[in-house]
Amino acid sequence: MILKAAPALAIAVLIGPILCGLGVTILPAFGYFPALGGNEFSLDPWRQLFATPGLLRSCLISLATGLVTTLLALAVVAGFVAGWSHTRMFRAIQHLVSPLLSVPHAAAAFGLAFLFMPSGWLVRLFSPWPSGFERPPDWLIIHDPLGIAMMAGLFAKELPFLMLVTLAAMPQANPRPGSMIATGLGYGRTAGFLFAVWPSIYPQIRLAVFAVIAYASSVVDVALILGPTNPAPLAVRLVSWMNDPDLTVRFKASAGAVLQLGITATCLLIWVAGEKLFSIIFARIRSSGRRFDKDQAVRIGFSVLMIATAGAVFAGLFILALWSFSGFWPFPKAFPDELTFNTWQRQLPGIGQPLTTTILVGIAATIFALALALGCLEREARTGRTGGNRALALIYIPLIVPQASFVFGLQLFFLSVGLHASLYALILVHLVFVLPYVFLSLSDPWRAWDTRYAQAARTLGASRNSVFWQIRAPMLLRPILVASAVGFAVSIGQYLPTLLVGAGRWPTITTEAVALASSGDRRVIGVYAFIQMLLPFIGFAAATLVPALLFMRRRDMRAGS
Repeated sequence: MILKAAPALAIAVLIGPILCGLGVTILPAFGYFPALGGNEFSLDPWRQLFATPGLLRSCLISLATGLVTTLLALAVVAGFVAGWSHTRMFRAIQHLVSPLLSVPHAAAAFGLAFLFMPSGWLVRLFSPWPSGFERPPDWLIIHDPLGIAMMAGLFAKELPFLMLVTLAAMPQANPRPGSMIATGLGYGRTAGFLFAVWPSIYPQIRLAVFAVIAYASSVVDVALILGPTNPAPLAVRLVSWMNDPDLTVRFKASAGAVLQLGITATCLLIWVAGEKLFSIIFARIRSSGRRFDKDQAVRIGFSVLMIATAGAVFAGLFILALWSFSGFWPFPKAFPDELTFNTWQRQLPGIGQPLTTTILVGIAATIFALALALGCLEREARTGRTGGNRALALIYIPLIVPQASFVFGLQLFFLSVGLHASLYALILVHLVFVLPYVFLSLSDPWRAWDTRYAQAARTLGASRNSVFWQIRAPMLLRPILVASAVGFAVSIGQYLPTLLVGAGRWPTITTEAVALASSGDRRVIGVYAFIQMLLPFIGFAAATLVPALLFMRRRDMRAGS
């Protein structure tokens, strides 16, 4: 009975809050929301919105961020995989990039800011010699008006995600035979892979690409840390309108949220049109007869970009940790005069509540997401029905629909039903975003499990429930724990849902860290950002160590798990 209800519950969790949020967003956007005094439909919210100074520039920044970030990240991933797949270099960089997936966006953004800002570590490293800087240069790197720093931060974080979904899609594309045939016909390694294999990979990762576009075009936390401020991207301005003490401003905020949905939809439409144009150009290049056999420089360039991106994020995280323990650290010194725990001692008393909320909401959302994912996958295994592309599309809906377009509506909905700023509402909204990642992380290893174990157990009289609890789940303990660690990391990184639905009563490490972005106190920011990146690390470490300890004396279980 529980297994039969699992798919319906999962669909309700994935779709219900989004439909509810969109509905409650659209009504105030047209002036109707009795709880806020709007008793009739009107276009006044839209008039107020379009009269806002700098609105067009905010929209264009959001549009450009979604497209440029995704295009660059996808191009680098495709080029690197094409040039280095099935090589020792490929495996090394894969291991280097993979851990970055667990780093929250805000922590990575802070690290990059501390690294590249005019008074950051890179300038310090080359000052006063050979740069000649005795004081930080007057360079507008962070918060630049074009949003280049924000795009760079998003690029650094989305690159590992697209890399890992590409790796997951490669076995189904069976790249080795196609690449060998292309190489045999005289094509260079990169061109041969792109011509023969990439057309089979891209359709499998297309929804993930759409998710990156949607996130980048509506991001809030990274935009607050790295993005332009005058004007800010549209999603950032929506947050300020939604938190305005004047409740009537929320009508304009709702109209802006609908506009944000339109911007993301426009990004997706432009991308789809670009796909068709690129396919035509790609087909002409492929049929031109050119072999592109001299691609050594291109291959090295893509590998350098991958290594440099991963290295920059790791260096930024190191600088974050260093700032949290630093004493007096004047410019242009590359390292602090002393290391001290003073900042930690001052901040620890105030960290308790945000840390407790972060862990409690993260664990609760992950447990519910894991239960639903396991229920759906076990139901699928017993019935043989996977749901196909429709089910996959449902999984990606919370990732493709921009948060700003429906979380505002959820906030108003919870406010109208008396659940505003409740812990239950906060866990539910986190669950909406955690469930897709848990399911996607667990589905491939679950489906790849050798069903002959189940057949043998059933032949010996074991029930299906016994097979699940005593054979399948123990053998897949490592993937289950890894999926749980992924879900926990996703929950930790949620900023906008926590800020709006929690309404400040349930602060988390992420909301507190982003709130400190404007303070300029790098030591305090370093403390919160360090904790933010430490929590996912603990989750993944537990996912690795627990099976190793449990199956220490069981070699086959260690390999199978």
